[in-house]
Amino acid sequence: MVGSIEAKSLQSNGSVHHNGLNLEEKLDEFRRLLGKSDKDPLRIVSVGAGAWGSVFAALLQESYGGFRDKFQIRIWRRAGRAVDRETAEHLFEVINSREDILRRLIRRCAYLKYVEARLGDRTLYADEILKDGFCLNMVDTPLCPLKVVTNLQEAVWDADIVVNGLPSTETREVFEEISKYWKERITVPIIISLSKGIETALEPVPHIITPTKMIHQATGVPIDNVLYLGGPNIAAEIYNKEYANARICGAAKWRKPLAKFLRQSHFIVWDNSDLVTHEVMGGLKNVYAIGAGMVAALTKESATSKSVYFAHCTSEMIFITHLLAEEPEKLAGPLLADTYVTLLKGRNAWYGQMLAKGEINRDMGDSISGKGMIQGVSAVGAFYQLLSQSSLSILPSEEKKPVAPVESCPILKTLYKILITREQSTQAILQALRDETLNDPRDRIEIAQSHAFYRPSLLGQP
Repeated sequence: MVGSIEAKSLQSNGSVHHNGLNLEEKLDEFRRLLGKSDKDPLRIVSVGAGAWGSVFAALLQESYGGFRDKFQIRIWRRAGRAVDRETAEHLFEVINSREDILRRLIRRCAYLKYVEARLGDRTLYADEILKDGFCLNMVDTPLCPLKVVTNLQEAVWDADIVVNGLPSTETREVFEEISKYWKERITVPIIISLSKGIETALEPVPHIITPTKMIHQATGVPIDNVLYLGGPNIAAEIYNKEYANARICGAAKWRKPLAKFLRQSHFIVWDNSDLVTHEVMGGLKNVYAIGAGMVAALTKESATSKSVYFAHCTSEMIFITHLLAEEPEKLAGPLLADTYVTLLKGRNAWYGQMLAKGEINRDMGDSISGKGMIQGVSAVGAFYQLLSQSSLSILPSEEKKPVAPVESCPILKTLYKILITREQSTQAILQALRDETLNDPRDRIEIAQSHAFYRPSLLGQP
C-alpha cells in the first residue's frame, strides 16, 4: 500500500527484493548533503504533469514515499482541465481491466465517479484523476496515487528540489511566477529540468536558449543548481520497469549525488558535465522525429524509405552538432539513441504520422489531447531561425559564395515549410528525400568534419 513503510519492494516479475534499508540509506545520505535535520523532510515538487513529469514523480513516490518523516513529494498542475467523454470512457475500461486498480479505487471510495463519468453524468478533471494515479496524457499506464497541488505557491515555496516537467514553451512563464514566491528564501533550491525543447534569440548574437537557461534567468537560481535529466526512454515503459538509462547533466556538486539518489535497479542514471549541449540534442532529435513519422505514414511503413530518411536526417543532425559542440563525437551515441527511441514510439513521430494520414491537422496546434505538447514543432522553428542567420554563413566545398547553414539541411527546411509557414503539404518531405543533385549524405558529414565549424556563441559560450 502506498505510504506504508516497507523494508522490501515488489518487483515487476512478482519477486521480492529486500532493498528498503538501501533506499533509506540513500535518502539519509542525500538529506545530510542538504543539511536536513531529523524532523525536516526532503521536499520535492514536480511542476507540470505531463507523461514524463508524472512518471518521474511516481517513481520517487514508490521508492521513497514510505519514509514519511524523511521524504515528501507532490506534483503541481493547473486546475480546471476537463477530461473529455471519450477519454473518460477509455479510462473506465483501463480501470476495469486491472483488478489491482479496481480494488484500490473501491477501497478509496473513488470508483463511483469513474462510473458516472463514463455515463456522462459527471465531468472529471485532470488534477482530480492524477490524485488517483492517472495522467491525462497516458491513461493506459496507471501510476501510484500522487499528492496533487493546484496552487503554485503552495507547491513550491518550501521545496528543496523542483522538477521541471513543463514543455519548454511554458517553462519561462511558470518559473517567473515561481521566482515571486522565493524572494524570502534563505536556502537555494535544486532544479532538475526534464524538458526537451529550445528557443532562439538573435541578440546580441544568434544563440539558443534552453529550459535550464530560462529557469536560471527567470529565478536567479545559480546555474550550478540547475540540472538537466534526459535519455533514450519512453515514460510509460520506464514506469512498467523496462530497463532504461538516463544522464543527469550539470555541476559536479549536485549531479553526482543526484545520480546516486535517482538510480534504481531498472533506471540507471549516469552523470555528465555537459549540461547545455545534451539539453540541445534532446530538442534536436524531436525535429527529425516528426519527419520520420510523416515518411512512415506516406510510404506505408516502407523500411527502405525510412532508412533513406534516417540517412539524411542523421547526417543533418551530425552537421548541426558540429556547429554546436566542440567535441561532437562524444554526443553521437546519446543523440542517436535518443533519436532511435523517439522514432520508434515517441509522440513527435506519432504527430508526424497523424498529420500525414490526415487524422489531425496543423490548425489543432501543437498541444494534442491525450499526448500533450509536441515539442518538435517549436524546435523546428527555433533551429530554422538560428541556422538561417547570414552571420553564421559557411562555404560548402563546391559553392562559390557563403550560404547560411540551413541551406545544407533540406529536411529541416522542408519541415519548416510544412509546420511553421504551412506553404507545403506533408508530401513535400518525400520530395526532400529525392536528392536531384545526387549528393551523398556522407558529403554533408565530410563538410562538417573538414571545417572549423564550432561556434561557441550559439550556446551562449564566450
